[in-house]
Amino acid sequence: MKTGKVKFFNESKGFGFIIDDESGKDYFVHVSGLIDSIKSDDEVTYELKEGKKGLNAVDVKLA
Repeated sequence: MKTGKVKFFNESKGFGFIIDDESGKDYFVHVSGLIDSIKSDDEVTYELKEGKKGLNAVDVKLA
């Protein structure tokens, strides 16, 4: 399980980005991949899954 911080999440559009703690890379997150509700600056844990345009954060929950 990876850890990171929510860089940005737009509730009305249902997507955002998570910054990985280890690599510093940004990963796309869609509302369908959430377990918990998230907002900007939340610390989260997540898994990565291949999506249409690269790796997406899934199974996202608050740390």
